[in-house]
Amino acid sequence: MTPPFHADHVGSLLRPARLREAFRAQEGARTTHVEFGSVTDEAIRDVVALQESVGLQPITDGEFRRSSYWAHFVEAVDGLSTAPALFEFTDAEGERMAFHAPHIVGRLRRARPISAAEFTFLRKVTTRTPKVTMPAPSTMHFWRGPQAFEPDAYDTIGEFFADLGAVYRAEIAELAGLGATYLQLDEVALAMLCDADVRAAVTHRGEDPDVLVDRYVAAIRDAITGRPEGVTVSMHLCRGNYKGRWMAVGGYEPVAERVFGRAGVDALFLEYDSPRAGDFTPLRYVAADTAVVLGLVSSKDPKLESRDELLRRIEEATRYVPVERLGLSPQCGFASTVAGNPVTEDDEKRKLALVVDVAEEVWGR
Repeated sequence: MTPPFHADHVGSLLRPARLREAFRAQEGARTTHVEFGSVTDEAIRDVVALQESVGLQPITDGEFRRSSYWAHFVEAVDGLSTAPALFEFTDAEGERMAFHAPHIVGRLRRARPISAAEFTFLRKVTTRTPKVTMPAPSTMHFWRGPQAFEPDAYDTIGEFFADLGAVYRAEIAELAGLGATYLQLDEVALAMLCDADVRAAVTHRGEDPDVLVDRYVAAIRDAITGRPEGVTVSMHLCRGNYKGRWMAVGGYEPVAERVFGRAGVDALFLEYDSPRAGDFTPLRYVAADTAVVLGLVSSKDPKLESRDELLRRIEEATRYVPVERLGLSPQCGFASTVAGNPVTEDDEKRKLALVVDVAEEVWGR
């Protein structure tokens, strides 16, 4: 079995209470680095066992060493800091929440490995396929747009993305050298640029949404160019994920032809858990050599999905992509930050088990 898998998942998982407390203690200087590492290692062993117990082949460390899905990238790359984002999260009641995002303060340089230590430990504690997740290149630019750069950081945006691509290529090469075969880019900007309101906001701040789409697709291709043979790269398109909140709505049609057909990744993880995601018709643009993992199971809602409904929707998707190139997963991670989504660890386990059970029924494994 090689990735992507018919039963897969996006990556982040709920941090147990003891790990959340360890993060708080670390922030308050109430614990040592060694103590924090010990708690984290134990929690990762447990979450690996959980994934294996439900029958998953791809195994992540739950992103347990990170405070958010992109924080470790900023910490490892010179030239990056954080500042307030120009967007906000929204929940079903319309409540909004601000957040911080990457900010470019100087020339980018990969000061140290970004995910090597995460992968090395994960590989030691599972005999299945370790999966490494990484923020997509757009993460370092989109959230702050024209305000993303300090004045003396770069002369042109092209120079910035050239340096960023070099960071990714070096990281991917090192991970492959350590034995990694399954990588995932977590891409939010391209999914957000499907939303008419987001596109209007981007236009208002002086940028062309379609130029951004082309720029971010080119950045993805540049980041994974020359990846070693045997390394599968998937891309998850996400509309935002923080405590059950999101940032965008709308089907993939505005970006599908350029993203689904030209990004150059081996698999697409697509959110399809709610009407916010639109229908399956944009799948007609998926390249013939690209797999699609359908995110039909919500990581934001504790309600367990109907097995029959999942089977029906998989069948519907086969109108556009052959069943052998499809898979099933939750629509997003369960905890893109330490706080996690409004579900329990039992909810998480039941949903992951459902993914495996339905995949076995459809694909036989």
